[in-house]
Amino acid sequence: MQLWGRMEAAVLAQRGHFFPWVPVCLACGIGLYFSLRAEPSGFILPVIALGGLIGAFLTRHAGALWAPFIWAVVLVSLGFGLAMTRAQMLERPVLGWRYYGPVEGRVIGIDRSGSGATRITLDQVVLTRVSPERRPERVRISLHGGDGSVPRAGATVIVTAHLSPPGGPVEPGGFDFQRHAWFQKLGAVGYARTPLLLLEPGGSGQMLLRARLALSRHVQSRLPGQPGAFAAAIMTGDRAGMGPEALEALRASNLAHLLAISGLHMGLLAGFVFAVVRVGLAAIPPLGLRLPGKKIAAVIALVFAAVYLALSGGNVATERAFVMVAVALLAIMADRRAISLRAVGLAATIILVLRPEALLGPGFQMSFAATTALVVVFGWLRDAKINIGRAAWMRAVVAVVISSSVAGAATGPIGAAHFNQTAHFGLIANLMSVPLMGTLVIPALVCAALLLPLGLDDVPFKLAGAGLDWILGVAHTVTGIEGSRGAVPSPDWFVLPLMAFGFLILFLWQGRLRFVGLGPVALSVVAWAMVERPDVLIAEGGALVGVMGADGRALSKARGAGFVASNWLENDGNPESQSASAERWDVVTASSPVHIIHVTGKRAAAEVHCTDGEIVVSNAKLPDDLTCDAFDPQRMRGTGAVALHFDRAGGGPIMTTARAFTGDRPWNARRSRQ
Repeated sequence: MQLWGRMEAAVLAQRGHFFPWVPVCLACGIGLYFSLRAEPSGFILPVIALGGLIGAFLTRHAGALWAPFIWAVVLVSLGFGLAMTRAQMLERPVLGWRYYGPVEGRVIGIDRSGSGATRITLDQVVLTRVSPERRPERVRISLHGGDGSVPRAGATVIVTAHLSPPGGPVEPGGFDFQRHAWFQKLGAVGYARTPLLLLEPGGSGQMLLRARLALSRHVQSRLPGQPGAFAAAIMTGDRAGMGPEALEALRASNLAHLLAISGLHMGLLAGFVFAVVRVGLAAIPPLGLRLPGKKIAAVIALVFAAVYLALSGGNVATERAFVMVAVALLAIMADRRAISLRAVGLAATIILVLRPEALLGPGFQMSFAATTALVVVFGWLRDAKINIGRAAWMRAVVAVVISSSVAGAATGPIGAAHFNQTAHFGLIANLMSVPLMGTLVIPALVCAALLLPLGLDDVPFKLAGAGLDWILGVAHTVTGIEGSRGAVPSPDWFVLPLMAFGFLILFLWQGRLRFVGLGPVALSVVAWAMVERPDVLIAEGGALVGVMGADGRALSKARGAGFVASNWLENDGNPESQSASAERWDVVTASSPVHIIHVTGKRAAAEVHCTDGEIVVSNAKLPDDLTCDAFDPQRMRGTGAVALHFDRAGGGPIMTTARAFTGDRPWNARRSRQ
C-alpha cells in the first residue's frame, strides 16, 4: 500500500505538466505505425476511433492514478491512426519499371541534386505509351544535358529522360527513400542528358513559385557570388546558386542550419518585426498609451511570418518553424507566456497531426530537441534565480554561449546519427556567426524586402552581404582546420528513440524521478559505442559490393554506384573516397572468411565459375546451375540490398535484407507499381 501511495503521489505531482507529453504519445503511435513490417487492415481505423471514445469515457470515472495512462493509450492509438490515414490519403501511382522516352510536365519545383546538377520536379506528367491511371503524379529529373538554362516555374516542358521507381534503402535499416518519396507524391525519379524543350510558358498557376524565383534572381543580381546565393536561400529557399564548396563548408562547420529556413530564421524575423513595431508604438505617446502595443506587434509579426512562409516555398521545415512562431505569438495575444514547454508541446502536436511523417526527419527531431532543451535549461536558470551577468552586454554574451552550447548538445547526437559526422569546432563557428545573423543579416534582409518596391534596397543588401560573407569565411576557416570533422558510424535503429525517451523523462517529468531518464540515455550511448557494421554489403541489383576489413570497407569498384558507395562509407564512419576504398578490394577479399566474387555485365555473368562456400554477385542474370551462393538482380528483386554478418563461431554468413526491414508497405509494395 505504501508503494501504491507513492506512485499515486508521483502522478499527482505531474498535474499541470501533462500537456507536453501529448506529442510524445502521438509520436509513439506514429513510430509504431512506421515500424510495422506489414500494412494493417483498414478496419483498425474505426476500432481506434471507438477505442478513443471509450477511453475518453473511462477517464471520467478512473482515479487520478489511472486517468493519465488511459489518455496515453488513447493518444498513442490516435497517432497510429493519423499516420495510417495520411499514408492512405497520399496513395498515388508509382512507376513499376525503368522508362526511357519523352517526359512532358509542368515545372513545380527547381533545385539542385547532390552532384550540383539542376533538378526539376514536374506534375501533370505525360509519358509515352503509359495510360493516365498508371502515370506518376510527380516526377523529379536531374538535368545533365543542354546549355544549363533553368526553366521558368509553371512552364510546360518536354525532355527525353531515364526514369525509374524511387529506390529502396542502400542497406538494411538504411534511409528509406521509397517512403520519403511516397509522402512527397514522387512516383518516379531520373535524369536527362538531352536539352530541355519549352512547350508552353508559365500560365497563371505557380504564381508564388515564380515570385520566389524572381526575387531570388533579383537578390543575386544585387549581391553577386556566394553571399548573394546565401541571401537568396535565406529569403526564398532557393539554394540553386549555392556552390558545392560553400555547402560542404557550412555542413562541416555545423553552420548548415543558417542556410535552411528554419526556426532560427523565422524566429529572428518575427522577433525583429515585433521589436520594431512595439518600440515604434511606444515612441509615439498618444498611440503607446492608448493601444495594446504588445498585441499589435504580435499580430503584425505573425503577418510577416506568414508572408515569409509563402515566399520561402512553404516546405516542411518552414511550415514547422512557422507553427512554432505562430504558437508563441498567439500566446502573447492571449496574455500567456510565449516560450514554455506547453507552447513547444502545442507546436509539436499541430505538426504531428498535419504531417505525421515529419517525425522521421532530422529537421523535426533537431528542431524540437533544441527548442525543448533551451526552454528547460533557461527555465532551470530562471527558477534557480541564477544571475548570468551583471551588465547587459555580459548577460547577452553568456546567453548566446549557453544557448549555442545547449542547442549544439541537444542536436549533436541526432545530426551524428543521420549525417555520420560531428563538427568539433561547431560551437566556435556558431558563436562567431549566429549573433551576426540575428543582429545584422536578418534585419538588413527585412529592410531590403520592404524597400525593394521603392528601388532603395541596395544598401540593406550590401549590409546583409557583408554579414553573410563573414559567415562563409568562418565556415571555410573552421573547415580548413585539421581535425575539424569527426566521422561516426550509424547507430542501430533503436538507439535514437531510446536516447530521446531518456531525455524526455529528464526534461518533462517533475520531481526526483526525472533522473531515471539518465538510464536510457546511458544505455543508448553504450549501444551506439558497441554497434557492429555488416561484414558484407551488396547493393540492390548487384551493382556494388563492400567487404569490411581491418582498415575499413573495401569496395568492388572505383567508379559507378557512387551514391550507394558514399552512403556505405558514411554509415561506417569512414570519410575516405570510393576510389581509395576500392584499392583495398583484392587484399580484403583475399583475407575474408568467405571468398567473394563480383562480376559485371552479361558476358562475365554467363562465364562465371564458383565453388561451394563462395559468394558471387552480379548485376546481370547468373546461370541457374551455380553451386555457390549467388546474388543477381532476379534474386534481389525480392530482397533489396543485402547485408551479411560472418558467424564468428565458424558457421555460414547470416543474411539480412532491406525488405526484411521495410516490409510490405504501400510505398514499396509491388501492387502499387503495377
